Amino acid sequence: MPQIIDETSEFDVPDSSTPPHGTAVSAAKLSTGLPSPTPESNATLPAHLQDLTERARGYVAAASSANTRRAYAGDWKHFAAWCRRQNLSPLPPDPEIVGLYITACASGTASGSAAGITRRGGKPDSVSTIERRLAAIGWNCAQRGSPLDRKDRAIATVMAGIRNRHAAPPRQKEAIMPEDLIAMLETLERGTLRGMRDRAMLLIGFAGGLRRSEITGLDLGRNQSEDGRGWIEITDKGVLVTLRGKTGWREVEIGRGSSDATCPLLALDTWIRFARLAKGPLFRRVTGRGKDVGPDRLNDQEVARLVKKAVLAAGVRSDLPEAERGQLFAGHSLRAGLASSAEVDERHVQKQLGHASAEMTRRYQRRRDRFRVNLTKAAGL
Repeated sequence: MPQIIDETSEFDVPDSSTPPHGTAVSAAKLSTGLPSPTPESNATLPAHLQDLTERARGYVAAASSANTRRAYAGDWKHFAAWCRRQNLSPLPPDPEIVGLYITACASGTASGSAAGITRRGGKPDSVSTIERRLAAIGWNCAQRGSPLDRKDRAIATVMAGIRNRHAAPPRQKEAIMPEDLIAMLETLERGTLRGMRDRAMLLIGFAGGLRRSEITGLDLGRNQSEDGRGWIEITDKGVLVTLRGKTGWREVEIGRGSSDATCPLLALDTWIRFARLAKGPLFRRVTGRGKDVGPDRLNDQEVARLVKKAVLAAGVRSDLPEAERGQLFAGHSLRAGLASSAEVDERHVQKQLGHASAEMTRRYQRRRDRFRVNLTKAAGL
C-alpha cells in the first residue's frame, strides 16, 4: 500500500475479483442499510430479553433523525460500491483507502470508475458532502465493530487539502420576507382542508422560526405519539410550542398576528377545527380528493415543496428564471425570514430560533442588517 501523503504514485490494484485488502465481506451485506449495535433476535434468548432487544433497536433508531439515517445509508452504499469496483474491501477500514476514496469524491471520479480505470468528467462532491460521507463511513465502521481513525494523517491531511482547495462559502437559502409570505398565502386554496393546513404551516413555520422537521413533528398535545418532536398549547395570547432539540427541550412563543389574514393562531385554530383533530400529529395528509384528513404525519419534505410551490405561484423574485427561484427557496426560508425581518433585540430572535450563540443568529439576519452600517461614510469618505 503506497503512502498517499508522502508519495504521488498511482495506487495499483492487483487483478483479482476478491478484495485483496483486509477481510473479504459480502458486498450485499456491506451495501445494505444502517447496522444496529444490538444483536439480532435470538431464539435461545428468554422472551423478556428478546423484547428488550427490540426496544433497544428502537432506541438506536431514535438516536438520529430519519434524514441522517437515509444519508448515512446512502453514503455507506456509495463507499462500498467504490471499494467493490477497485477490488477492495471496506472492512476492516484502512485510512489510506478512505483517503483515496475522498480524493476520488473531490475529483469527481468516485462514481462508476472501475479498477485500473479512472473515469473523468464526473461531478465533484462539495466539501460538505465529502465531510458527511466521511462521518457516515466512521459511524458505519464503528457500528460494525471496526472503528476508523479519522485523525489518521492519511485522512486528515487529505481532507485539509480538500477544504483549502475546494471550500466555498455556504449557500444559504433566500429568506422569505413578510410581504413575500402574504403574497404566498394569497395563492393557497380558500375554503379547502389542504389550503387551511398549508396556511397554518406557513404561518406557524415563519412566526415560530421553525425547521421543517419541527413543523411536521408537532402533536396536538404532550406524549401523543412516539415519533413526535413536540406539541402545542393554545392560549388566549398565542401558541406555546414545546420542542425537543439536539440540546434538550425549548419553548417557542408564537403570538397573535396584527390581522386575521396573517394570524398564526387563527390559521391553526381553523385547521384544527375543520380537520376535526383531537389527538396525535398536528399536520397530516389530506386525502379523498381533499375532503378527508388521514392519520399519518406529513413528511418534512412537504414543507419544502409547499414553500417552493407558493413562491413560484406568488411571483417572489420574479426577476429570476423559474428554475433558479426554485433553488433559492426551501423550508429553511421561513426560519431565515423571521430572523431577517423581526426588528427586535437580537437576543429575542436568538431565543426563538434556539441558537446557542448570537453569531449563528447573525448569519440568519442576512437581509435585515445588510448595509445598515456604512463604514465608508463613517470613515469620512
